[in-house]
Parts: sequence; C-alpha cells; structure tokens
Amino acid sequence: MADVPELEQGDPVEVVCENARRKARAVAHRRGHAPDELVIGVDTEVHLDGEIFGKPADAADARAMLGRLNGRTHEVHSGLALVRGEDEQVHHDVTRVTFRTLTDDQIADYVDLGEWEGRAGGFAIQLRGAALIRRIEGDYLNVVGFPVAACLDAAPELMRASR
Repeated sequence: MADVPELEQGDPVEVVCENARRKARAVAHRRGHAPDELVIGVDTEVHLDGEIFGKPADAADARAMLGRLNGRTHEVHSGLALVRGEDEQVHHDVTRVTFRTLTDDQIADYVDLGEWEGRAGGFAIQLRGAALIRRIEGDYLNVVGFPVAACLDAAPELMRASR
C-alpha cells in the first residue's frame, strides 16, 4: 500500500492517472525493486456533475454523496500505472453506473452498514451496495476498484503461467 499525497480535484482522468502513477512510483521506490519487477498502482474515483467524489469523511458525508448519486448515472474512473524499472505506462478506464431511485431511509440503512468507509463515492458495488445499482455500462471490476481488463491489455504476460 502506498501512502502518498493524492490529487482530489481536477479533470477525473488526470486525477486518477496521476494518483495511480504516484502510488506505483512510491511502492517501486520503497521496495527498491529490480528493473524487471512490475509494480502496479491504481486509483479509482466517482465523478458526477464536474465533481470528484472521493472517500466520504464520515457517515453524513456518505449520505450526502449517495443522495446526489441517487437515481442518476455517474462515471467511475480508474487510473492504472505500471512501472517496470524506468518504464512507466499509464492507462485509464471508465464505467458508467446508474443508481436505482432510493428513499432516504434506504440510503440511511445502507450507510448504517458501514460499507461507505474507504470507498470512493461511498458505496461498494461488490458487497451490499450492489442493491443500490440499476445498471452498469463497462467493466464491473473497474467499479470494484481494479480494472482487470485494462491491466491485462497493458500487461498480457500476467495471464501466463509461471514456469
């Protein structure tokens, strides 16, 4: 895990790509990795109405975020950075997520579960947050927080069996 200062505002593509790059570089530097060792950094953010929704500060912030996402379609952006020695690749993926129309009580009940903690946009699609979602367009795993398809496109050798 990389503990680096992250961008929180700006163009969502630039923000997630730069944050992913910072994370990968920090881990590579800390580990003093070998030139052929692959280090992967990822950053995922929710974007709606020109605003980035990071991780909620508290339950009230989570309720407010979910209230704004309620019944609407937003974008989940992920930046993916692959660092191998001096070589760096940075990629981006986006998935459109449409929330169901929820009552205030449904949002409050979900927030009470605590799944919002540490989650961009205040929800976890892979857990009980799946009940908040009407549909997605794009890579489900991107919404979970790791764009597997984009990673395998960028580093197909990850699918090869080690010998």
